Amino acid sequence: MQAEAQARLMDGIKGNRFVVFGRAGMDMFADPIGTKSEHAEVFRADLGGSSANICAGLVKLGSQSALVTSVSDDAVGRFCVNRLQHYGVDTQYVRAVGGEPRTSLAVYESCIDDFQNVIYRNNAADFQVTEADVDAVDYSQYTALITAGTVFAGEPSRGATFRAMENARAAGIPVIFDIDYRPYSWPSPEVAADVLSRAGDLSDMIVGNDEEFGFMAGGMDKGFAKARDLAGQGERLIIYKMGSEGAVTFAEGHEIRTGIYPVTAVKPNGAGDSFMAGILSSIAAGYDLRTSVLRGSACASIVVSKPGCSPSMPTTDQLDAFLADHPGPTTA
Repeated sequence: MQAEAQARLMDGIKGNRFVVFGRAGMDMFADPIGTKSEHAEVFRADLGGSSANICAGLVKLGSQSALVTSVSDDAVGRFCVNRLQHYGVDTQYVRAVGGEPRTSLAVYESCIDDFQNVIYRNNAADFQVTEADVDAVDYSQYTALITAGTVFAGEPSRGATFRAMENARAAGIPVIFDIDYRPYSWPSPEVAADVLSRAGDLSDMIVGNDEEFGFMAGGMDKGFAKARDLAGQGERLIIYKMGSEGAVTFAEGHEIRTGIYPVTAVKPNGAGDSFMAGILSSIAAGYDLRTSVLRGSACASIVVSKPGCSPSMPTTDQLDAFLADHPGPTTA
């Protein structure tokens, strides 16, 4: 049973066609590097939002991705759709919604000291994804489903995404879950812990940092045990991120420890999205699990060293050049 579950997951990832659930947003970041937002005279704009970033990162690394989300029926929503298409992401399941919901906006800076990221997500448009939206997806065209935890913070997207997970299972494709806990999106920590734990129980692969697993476990000191418990008897692949200390991958009863590639960071955001894209695309390209996690770590380092999120996601050539020239990884 363990081997079958892992083989099904790996086969799905190697199929290299991903349907991704979650938000797309507009990022505005102060220019030039080092400028604080409150002193900026110029901001650059590009695609943001965790799931949209994952989609862009996957395509840049040679995978296929389609995003399932809602955006506001206005210039900002159309901007996001245009940027998704610019990066080669399939937007056939992106629906524009009227009324008051608005596409998310993030305003931040390329300045690691006292980094500021101002998020506008009141009445977010991506929470308007419905069961009808997810039922319209042709799951037979994809080999794995990816979802970020933010979609579970509100309705109707919470129920719709749980339904999408059921649809994926019915279609025989694995579910990959990025915990992506954002406290400001949730009505309470208790609701978040319950819902995210339920999503984890339905997933074949879970990626999260030490704080996110700790949160799900009810205490920061319990996160590692939670990750190990979720791995169960080898039926799930769990990646436990520890920031500068690297990561621990739980797979088939083994614990694989990997380090990072140190860089001079200009921002902290976007790293997890690029990490996910790097791992999945590397597995799909035929790399073993440990090497794939390391390539994901390199992708994360590249993204934090440059302005913006989607625009700083590396291509395969850029990733390979970084790995050839950069010292590392560190010892986990």
